[in-house]
Amino acid sequence: MPHHRRHPLRRALADFQPDDPREAAYRDRMLALIDSDGDPFARDHFEPGHFTASAFILAPDGLHLLMILHRKLGLWLQPGGHVEPDDANIFDAAAREVHEETGVIDFDWARGEPAIFDVDIHAIPPIKDDPAHEHFDVRVLVTAHTEAIAAGEDVRDARWVPLDAIDRMGTEESVLRAVRKIKARR
Repeated sequence: MPHHRRHPLRRALADFQPDDPREAAYRDRMLALIDSDGDPFARDHFEPGHFTASAFILAPDGLHLLMILHRKLGLWLQPGGHVEPDDANIFDAAAREVHEETGVIDFDWARGEPAIFDVDIHAIPPIKDDPAHEHFDVRVLVTAHTEAIAAGEDVRDARWVPLDAIDRMGTEESVLRAVRKIKARR
């Protein structure tokens, strides 16, 4: 059992202040998942699902957000994905995904240290041998040191998008909700 991952995430979720009742419900379900049987970080933990990690990456100017065109979903989303066995914790998973999908390696955590910015739980349809399940997505906010990017092989495209234009990109409500949170904190 990955207790070394469970305890830091439990603390981070306890410190997280949800913005609304939906986020509070997501946080409560995540806390329950931490204490479930099996490894809730493993991609084959399907009942009800497993943790994933993602990041909203602000440009140095704070006015643009780095978005990726997801290869399988065809939507513009924030970089993120599954927690790998070598990831020490959920924050390392988010940082690894940022690097793999965008090439960004130098960034600052929004609060000076890793912290949860947003949480979301979303349904994943059956794909190949995997049954339908949920992704319990823990999201961070970071600011890149440079606008240099390189789309990884898992994404179709990556680009900086003005915060005010993301609603026209072909994304989902959870991304728009996070963008509203970013704007409210400026």
